[in-house]
Amino acid sequence: MSGPQLSALDVAFLCLESETTPMHMGAVVTFRPHGQVHARKLTSLLAERAARIPKLRRRPRAALFPPGAASWVEDPTFVASEHISHHHLSSLYEPDPLSAYASRWMGRPLDTGKPLWNLHLVTGLPDGEFALLLKLHHALTDGAGAYAVASGLLDALPRKVRRVHSGAGSPAPRSPVDAIKDVLGSTLAQAGESARIASSVVRATRSPLSPISAPPSTERRLGFARLDTAEIRRIRRAHGGTANDVVLAVLSGALREWMINRGQRADDRTLRALIPVSMRRRSAGQLGGNKLSGYLCELPVGLDDPVDRLLAVQREMGRNKAAGPARGAGAFPLLADRMPPILHRLGTKAAGLATPLLFDLVVTTVPVPPDRLTLDGTRLEGVYPFVPLAPRQAVGIAVATYRDSVHIGLQANGAAVSDVGSLRDGVLKSASRLLDTA
Repeated sequence: MSGPQLSALDVAFLCLESETTPMHMGAVVTFRPHGQVHARKLTSLLAERAARIPKLRRRPRAALFPPGAASWVEDPTFVASEHISHHHLSSLYEPDPLSAYASRWMGRPLDTGKPLWNLHLVTGLPDGEFALLLKLHHALTDGAGAYAVASGLLDALPRKVRRVHSGAGSPAPRSPVDAIKDVLGSTLAQAGESARIASSVVRATRSPLSPISAPPSTERRLGFARLDTAEIRRIRRAHGGTANDVVLAVLSGALREWMINRGQRADDRTLRALIPVSMRRRSAGQLGGNKLSGYLCELPVGLDDPVDRLLAVQREMGRNKAAGPARGAGAFPLLADRMPPILHRLGTKAAGLATPLLFDLVVTTVPVPPDRLTLDGTRLEGVYPFVPLAPRQAVGIAVATYRDSVHIGLQANGAAVSDVGSLRDGVLKSASRLLDTA
């Protein structure tokens, strides 16, 4: 029996999947236990919790109608423990064993004929820490919904009592004529909006010669960077803008130094970043598929002064926000979600190869609540998210703020970037330079 249908955008993410372009999101989550880690107990607990999450029991299956569509179905052979494994690291051969192991793990695609997730428990980290490595296919959910799925694996948080609004009752039923008018009006409005977005996308295309393009590769390199939220707030107080503006300015400085270290010209250049924007309503269920739009932001890597970079980012993001997430070339995910699924089956993979015409990299923010999170009573220390690499792109960046730290996950194409450490060090240096000005 078929379950919920995948949206057109969900289908598009499935169609983009290939051996060199796996379309799963990832996260490396670290924990600091007080005593010995009991790996068998933890994997059993994770399997028990995963089995209770409906999304994790389902796999995609082609639907008869509309053509090219797919729906989620319960996998009759599903066994949660088969998606979970344990690995104990040895530090004898690798300077950063967690990063090296996670890089190999990230490069392996998920089996799209099975439920689209994978979980590794990794022990043997310094100071007795352990980590969870989680993959979720982008067809399964977006970043905003990913936390809702992943949180089901962690210890339950105390439930908050919500006040129920006791205002007027349900609105009076509308006539069939009024309902038809609403549907027609919405359809016509969407058609006009889609035409505007398509026109903006065409106008925004550029030379395909991105300065950080990359050849197809199955190899991945992961890096972890951590910033202090107190320092981000200090920079905001000194120069204005939002915390996100500060992070984008820090990343711009890091990308500038990384390009220079690679022997590339950075002066008088920008790198165009796709900034995904969640379109989920707060009241909507969090286990749905992708609800995305986006901004295209020109990161000012050509500016050497860190304050100039921050002010340039503020202006650029101000223009994006004034236009709104449902307009402009960055809203092409909305356009993709309105296309018939059969068009994605026929042309999305080819269209994916043209992504350098629109943007050079993805910089996304994954929402994580400030609550103290635990697993079997063990405190969560760090959460580093990772965004899939678009075709022909060398690097993708994901950001999560948790408690007193901003965690930055760097994913690089292994054929184009032999060592992501230069970019990670650039993040820390760029943040330090900007903090000095505050």
